[in-house]
Amino acid sequence: MIDNTYNHTLYNSGDTKNLKLMTKSYAMFAFALMALLVVSSLFLLGFSTKYAHAQSNNWFVGKGAQENTYYTYKIQHHDVNQGRPFSMTIYLKEFNDKGQYWIAPVFVVDQGKVINGTFHLSAPDMSALGSSDIPSEMAPYRSGYSRSLQWLASFVPKPGQSLTAPYWGKIAAIGGEAIAPRGNAKVTVPAGTFDTTVVRWHKGADNNIWINPNMPYPVKAETFADVTTGRHPIQYTFELQVTGKGQPPVPKSQIEIPKPPLTVQTARGTYFIRLLWSPPINIGTPEEFGVLFMDNSQNILNHVNYGFKVSSSTNNTVIEDL
Repeated sequence: MIDNTYNHTLYNSGDTKNLKLMTKSYAMFAFALMALLVVSSLFLLGFSTKYAHAQSNNWFVGKGAQENTYYTYKIQHHDVNQGRPFSMTIYLKEFNDKGQYWIAPVFVVDQGKVINGTFHLSAPDMSALGSSDIPSEMAPYRSGYSRSLQWLASFVPKPGQSLTAPYWGKIAAIGGEAIAPRGNAKVTVPAGTFDTTVVRWHKGADNNIWINPNMPYPVKAETFADVTTGRHPIQYTFELQVTGKGQPPVPKSQIEIPKPPLTVQTARGTYFIRLLWSPPINIGTPEEFGVLFMDNSQNILNHVNYGFKVSSSTNNTVIEDL
């Protein structure tokens, strides 16, 4: 019995040591696991904060869009209206949750003529969808919209890119620097003075677009066509004229008598034609006309052959063909 008791005592003693070692090991493992979880949580919190900050600094065409808000721009595009400026008012009336697009009545005013339609603007990039309800005569202005106000969407669709990123992309042309934010600037337009980030790229000339981070469209743009020689002609420009809440005043068509000089660009952009006349147009008053022909850099050309045709504005009937 003494031996058995002795052996039993040794056995119990060994169990106690093993139990203590196991308890100590579990405690160390639990502490290590807790430390790992704390570090992981801090890392994830830091990552999430950094990610959230990066997201908040992003901009995309359509960011900050709100229902019952309107924007009026003066737009000029090389390929629309022979480069003649026009105004466009976009009224973000309401958002269609099912189709995920903005219902946006649009008013275009061109030389006193008003054209009405309704754009369906896609939420990710504010592109005018095929379901838009617009008359055929608005088609050129819709094209002008997509190639000016909405042009940056090909580089920054939702969720966008950071306004401090070193690179946004590059236009599909040989040479030239990348499109990217280049710092901050205050810019004044008819709608007011805005804090903006300047997006710039150089391709023969400096092209600039001024972005306010809380507005769905840029405030202003000034870009140029790429030519091999001479002065670079305008590709497109626009400026915010007015913005506000509620339904905008609907413009009314009115006869607008043009004032000299009147400059237009040929369809291929090869030439500019400037028409001058005197005295101011008045029914029954003889007019003296002068015509200047210029290349795409607006240098005056000589020895040009041309035809001169006078047509009726009501039915396009030719009155004189000289």
